[in-house]
Amino acid sequence: MEKRTNRPGRPVTERRQYFDSQNRPVPNRRTPREDQGRDEAPRFERSRADDSRGDEQFNEPRRRDEDRPEGRRDEGGFREEGRREGGHREEGRRPASSSDKPRYPHRPAQDRSIDMIFGLRPILEALSAGRTLDKIFLLRATKNSMTQDINALAREASVPVSMVPVEKLDNITRKNHQGAVAFVSPIDYMPLDNILAGLYEEGKTPLLLVLDRITDVRNFGSIARNAECLGVHAIVVPSHGAAQINGDALKTSAGALNLIPVCREHNLKQTLTFLRESGVQVVACTEKSDASLEAETVDLTGPLAILMGSEEDGISPEYLRLADHKLRIPMAGQISSLNVSVASGIMLYEVLRQRLGAVK
Repeated sequence: MEKRTNRPGRPVTERRQYFDSQNRPVPNRRTPREDQGRDEAPRFERSRADDSRGDEQFNEPRRRDEDRPEGRRDEGGFREEGRREGGHREEGRRPASSSDKPRYPHRPAQDRSIDMIFGLRPILEALSAGRTLDKIFLLRATKNSMTQDINALAREASVPVSMVPVEKLDNITRKNHQGAVAFVSPIDYMPLDNILAGLYEEGKTPLLLVLDRITDVRNFGSIARNAECLGVHAIVVPSHGAAQINGDALKTSAGALNLIPVCREHNLKQTLTFLRESGVQVVACTEKSDASLEAETVDLTGPLAILMGSEEDGISPEYLRLADHKLRIPMAGQISSLNVSVASGIMLYEVLRQRLGAVK
């Protein structure tokens, strides 16, 4: 490798500070020679005192502790060097600090682990083949015959379709989405009328759990776990405003979502009316009720649908008006609200307790 010759030399008038073995400053023992050029670095001479002590002592500049670099760079990044008690060097990566920033902050996040379908034609083929989709996002400015077919098939399958700007699609994935993204559901949704008819034919007493705008994925997974453990036959969710069933929901449910049917209904108001007409009693769990759960004023042993509201504002008023009974969970603390997954577990346990007592 050729040596660089255009590197600027050290100024001849520069003074260096030297330190002894105990890190104490010592006066300069020499000055740069007048005939030394700018392209030649100053050399250090050995003193007679150093010669008397041997070749191991040289008059070399010592750095202060605060001037020493914290580490050295290599291909893996910045690494520190330290010493163990035995005198061996130990290398380790410097811990990341809060000031570390991503190299490309303008890029969107990594693709999620859930399966996705890109493009208008693949989404249309998936709907035509009966594949279960969770959500569909279409570019807001896209309007053609293919988008009309997608909307028609999605409406029949109760799949929510949202018209979004291109920034939303770019944040979902880095791939070439072509203005259309669909999330593939890890479970198959079941029709509610078929489940209800099958329960009556088998001579079972239906127990359903209706969720109004439960948007937190982990809360939904916990609710599904409670429902499977306490004997719920099916979970009913709306097509819009419900939590997306993904890997986090499956993990939180401990596999319960693979065992209990989930029904996705386009209009929850019509669904509650259908349940009441089918002989199912709708009981809403709300803190706005005067009837307490421990009073046992409501018989929970017959065909039943428990209605739970959202984490923020509870059950919608239009759904509360359709409920046959409203029950409140008694509490003794100062905080007058429970997590929706905890509240659903308490309600379902009371149903199971009454039904087990009726069997005895």
